[in-house]
Amino acid sequence: MSENDVELLRYTYRPDIDAFECPSPSFHPLRTLAGDVVTGNRPHDHRWHKGLAMTASHLDDQNFWGGVTYVRDRGYEVLPNVGSQVHRNFVELAPEGVVEEIDWLTSGGQKWIEERRTMAFTVEPDAWTLDFTSDLRNVRDTPLEFGSPTVHGRELAGYCGFFWRGPRSFEHGEVLASDDQSGPELMGRKASWLAYLGTHDEVDHTSTLLFTPAPDHPEVHWFVRNSPYAVVNPSLAFYDPLHLAPGDTLHLRYRLLIANGSWSRSHLSTRATSYTW
Repeated sequence: MSENDVELLRYTYRPDIDAFECPSPSFHPLRTLAGDVVTGNRPHDHRWHKGLAMTASHLDDQNFWGGVTYVRDRGYEVLPNVGSQVHRNFVELAPEGVVEEIDWLTSGGQKWIEERRTMAFTVEPDAWTLDFTSDLRNVRDTPLEFGSPTVHGRELAGYCGFFWRGPRSFEHGEVLASDDQSGPELMGRKASWLAYLGTHDEVDHTSTLLFTPAPDHPEVHWFVRNSPYAVVNPSLAFYDPLHLAPGDTLHLRYRLLIANGSWSRSHLSTRATSYTW
């Protein structure tokens, strides 16, 4: 997708990567309207971090996050449990929006989830928005449990779901959220919206990313860090597991606004609370 000769995003739907990294569709790069990149991809510390992606660090005994798996009382281990998200087809493919079907396959090739992913894009003078919807249907004949390292015993490591990794220069960026909350202390807390403000190398630019889950979204606790790297994840299962019954569909919807410059708290709050869903 491009605007005024700037490629705003690239979506890789059939990645050619090692199975250990959980091959799955992802966005990278994402750029502002000024052309500044606001995602990091395959960083040396976590090769399985892929810009912006839908993940599940613990789905029953499978890993749809990539890399190592956290095991209670033992820590992180390399296990033969890393699955994949396999693009099946595009139902709709247009500049203003995309509808994709994806199969979540275990490390043994069993299909556990059929996903219908909808992505729509809106461009404004100084920002653009990705509207991301994921409908995850359990096609097993038994319940599925979404979890996280915190569910399995690691403190404040509740990552699971829609996950963004920022570029290296965004370390020590500013974190703002609803209800006058701010800073990395937001780790594990609730907020109706959260924003990350980062600074770019080489150019004298800053950028703002505003993450807003839909009001009817399952309960969100935020996984967020600004050191040693920038990450944001409105977690599905930070402290407690989320269960999905056979045949049921988990409906998730997020808006991600990517803006030129550093937006103020009042500007961010006005935007987040103005959304109609």
